[in-house]
Amino acid sequence: MGLPKGDAFDCPTSEKRFPSGAHFGIEVPTINTAVACKALIEEAERLGIQINRVDETYGAFRHTFTELKEYAAICKAHGSGLNMSIGPRAAYDTSATRLSEQGRVIAYRLRGQEQVARAIEDAKRIAEAGIRGLIVYDEGLLWVLDEARKAGQLPEDMKFKNSAHNGQGNPASFKLLERLGADSINPVRDLSIPMLAALRQTIEVPLDLHTDNPPGSGGFIRVYEAPEMVRCCSPVYLKTGNSCVSGHGQLTTAQNGIDMARQAAIVLEMVHRYYPEAIQLKAGEADPQIADVKEAALAY
Repeated sequence: MGLPKGDAFDCPTSEKRFPSGAHFGIEVPTINTAVACKALIEEAERLGIQINRVDETYGAFRHTFTELKEYAAICKAHGSGLNMSIGPRAAYDTSATRLSEQGRVIAYRLRGQEQVARAIEDAKRIAEAGIRGLIVYDEGLLWVLDEARKAGQLPEDMKFKNSAHNGQGNPASFKLLERLGADSINPVRDLSIPMLAALRQTIEVPLDLHTDNPPGSGGFIRVYEAPEMVRCCSPVYLKTGNSCVSGHGQLTTAQNGIDMARQAAIVLEMVHRYYPEAIQLKAGEADPQIADVKEAALAY
C-alpha cells in the first residue's frame, strides 16, 4: 500500500527537495494582523533573514478586504508566500459541542453544508485579494476545494495547506490527505523524529513542522531538533515563532511580529550550525505565490 512498516528509527536522510533544490523554508504562523505582518518582515530584513511563508490563523472573514490586500502587498514585497485560514469553522459557530472536551478535537472542522458553502465563498474572497494560499481545517473541505480548483472555480495556482488542527499524525492519514489535494501537510506538533521520517517516506508534498509552540498547544521549544527535521524530512517548512504568543487564535501585535522574527533567526542559526549543507528557499521560491494585483496602500 506504499506505507512504511513502522516508524523510521534509523532516521534516514531524505533525498527529496523543493523544485529549486532547496531543503527547507522558514514559516511563521499566527501572524493575525497586517500590523504584525509588517513588523515581522521589517525585523526579518533588519536581521538579514528570509521568511518564506507567513500564516494567518484568525480567519480570513474576520479581516477587511483592504487588510487582506495589505497582507498580500507586504509579503509580495519580501518575496514571501502567504497562507490565509478559512474563516467559517465550528469554533465560530453556535455549537455547544465545541465547548465540551470532545469539541476541542472537532472545533476547527465545519458544521453542516452551509458552512461548506461559506468556506468556498471565503476561498474565493481570499483569491480575489491576490492571495493563493489557504489553510484548511477539514478533510471534506480539502476535497471540495481541490475539485473547485480542478473545475476552474478557484485559481489553478491556489495551494492548500492542511492544518495541524486537523489532528493527523500517521502515514496512512498523510497519504489520504495528499490524494485529497493537500499541497503541504502539518502533522500534530509533538511527533518524534522517527515518526516524522516515516511520514516523509510516504508522501511527496512538503511537511510543515513546528519547532516551537505557544503554551496553548504544549509550549515546547525544539529548536535543537530543527536540523534533524530538515535532514530527515526535506522538503520541509520549519514553523517557528508561536512560542512568542499564548495561543493560536489571538490577534497579534507589532511586538509579537518582532519577537517571532527573532525566534526564526534562532532556528536558522541552529540549522546553519548543525546542518550547514542544508539550503534554504530563496525569496520568491516558496509556494504559495501571490498574484499580481494592485497593491493596497500600506496604511500601517
